[in-house]
Amino acid sequence: MRAVPGESFVIRAATPGDAAGCAHAHHTSWVETYSELLPAAHWESDTLERRTETWRRWLGGGAGVTVAEVSGQVVGFAMDGTGRHVGDHQPVRDRELYSLYVLAAHHGTGIGQALLDTVLAPGTPAQLWVAESNPRARRFYERNGFLPDGARFVDEHLNLAEVRQVR
Repeated sequence: MRAVPGESFVIRAATPGDAAGCAHAHHTSWVETYSELLPAAHWESDTLERRTETWRRWLGGGAGVTVAEVSGQVVGFAMDGTGRHVGDHQPVRDRELYSLYVLAAHHGTGIGQALLDTVLAPGTPAQLWVAESNPRARRFYERNGFLPDGARFVDEHLNLAEVRQVR
């Protein structure tokens, strides 16, 4: 199914009952985004089942997550919180966008923008870490005032370089 720009969607707080939907959106988005960047062996342990277990734990523990739904299905999510220490890098903002993922079929519909604006009001000072090799996400964040500050971190577990962007 291909989404159409302007499609009807709902943005709301996630509940523990959203674990399977969040896991599906998370895992599928990772496959869509990172399958060319991560080794094939990564997907042996990064399975939908493991993501579902993780999401049950997160949502059952009260993690603050915002979801986007289309026709009752979770198609994206966002999480924010306190700025984190990553590698040797101290936080430079009190707030951080931890993650924002939208299924590729729903790119360009305004869902990603609505999620970002819901968890971090426009202009709110914040930081985020984004894969250096993800130009689409980097452009999205730059359109929203997030600019690279020169900090870079290589996640050794994933062998994936990330850059910090701040506004």
